[in-house]
Amino acid sequence: MNTTEIFLIAMLLIFTVPYLVWRIFKTDYYAPLVIIQIIGGILLGPGVLGAAFPEYHKFVFAPDVVKALNGIAWWGVMLFVMIAGIELDLKKVWQYRRESATTASFALGMPLVFGCAAAVLLLGYQGWKGAKGLDWQFTLGVGMACAVTALPVLVLLLEKLDILRQPMGQRILRYASLDDVAIWGVLALILLDWERVGRQLSFILAFGVLTFVFRRIMARLQENDRWYAALIWLVICSFGSDWAGLHFMVGAFLAGVVMDAEWFDRATLDTLFKHVLLILMPVFFLSTGLRTKWELGGYSVFFVGGLLLLASVGGKLVGVHIAGRMLKWKSGEASIIGWLLQTKGLIEIIFANILLDKQIITNETFTALLLMAATSTMLTIPVVHPKLNRSAHAGLVQQASS
Repeated sequence: MNTTEIFLIAMLLIFTVPYLVWRIFKTDYYAPLVIIQIIGGILLGPGVLGAAFPEYHKFVFAPDVVKALNGIAWWGVMLFVMIAGIELDLKKVWQYRRESATTASFALGMPLVFGCAAAVLLLGYQGWKGAKGLDWQFTLGVGMACAVTALPVLVLLLEKLDILRQPMGQRILRYASLDDVAIWGVLALILLDWERVGRQLSFILAFGVLTFVFRRIMARLQENDRWYAALIWLVICSFGSDWAGLHFMVGAFLAGVVMDAEWFDRATLDTLFKHVLLILMPVFFLSTGLRTKWELGGYSVFFVGGLLLLASVGGKLVGVHIAGRMLKWKSGEASIIGWLLQTKGLIEIIFANILLDKQIITNETFTALLLMAATSTMLTIPVVHPKLNRSAHAGLVQQASS
């Protein structure tokens, strides 16, 4: 077979296997399609399919095919991260700044501390820290991976639970939005390369100047033209960021953050988001799965994944409960909010991909982070759904008694 035919076989696997599992086994309650695609990427990778059928795996995922898949994956994730940046409503965060800052600080800070503690334990063993990673970069990177809340996946889950437009859903989005900004800021700090500091400063200055010009231009354009301008802006920012050593996804996020959601029709933006998830992101999940490795032994990777899951979930719940007491929330709110902020999904995987690209973590640590991200996201709906039902029932009983 030629490369094109093998590429199409790979694409057939990417789109068929996760969809059939999701549809036949009706996993939507505990594992939305996006999570099945992430797990599918792991299963199709070298650690599972490659170990069971090495010759077939080598044939289908040949170097030329992987290069083609990576190109699609890069473009897809750039679009996804840009949309995530556009979705951030920093005006609302500022309006409720005290509540948002308090909750976001504890929701991010406590799992960060727990995750850093887990990373310090891992530093005592060989095979977890990457070849080019310093101890502080590894510690902070793993800690922040435990603290991440994936805003786009959170939006999907809130919509599924039918609370996206309700006050509770809007509050959770504000907290997650503030954490999202902090996550990318910490990532920029981790990636700071003193050998390239001149380039990085140049990029930041150029980005500031060009953002001013870009926003003036966008405000004057018709919406159809804004979409083309947005894509050009995305490529420029991603190129500049990667050239400076900050990784192209940092630039993609910055490109989206400085754009106002009001510039675009909401329905069109939502449709683009869904189409990117449908058409491009499954390829990213597969390319992510191809990077998973179990060379230190499957049990070690699962143990570390469990340790990171405990740090992530425990830290997030402790942090949100502290914020809830300080802000005097109603009974049960802290638990619901804490579990909804567990959604790691795509942003954590993107974050871990960048750490792996920069050789701050190894493939084994990346695999453990991937397992942690998938598990924490899968726990969200089964835990939150009954809590929301009890909360709604208690509210109705209270209204009836009054």
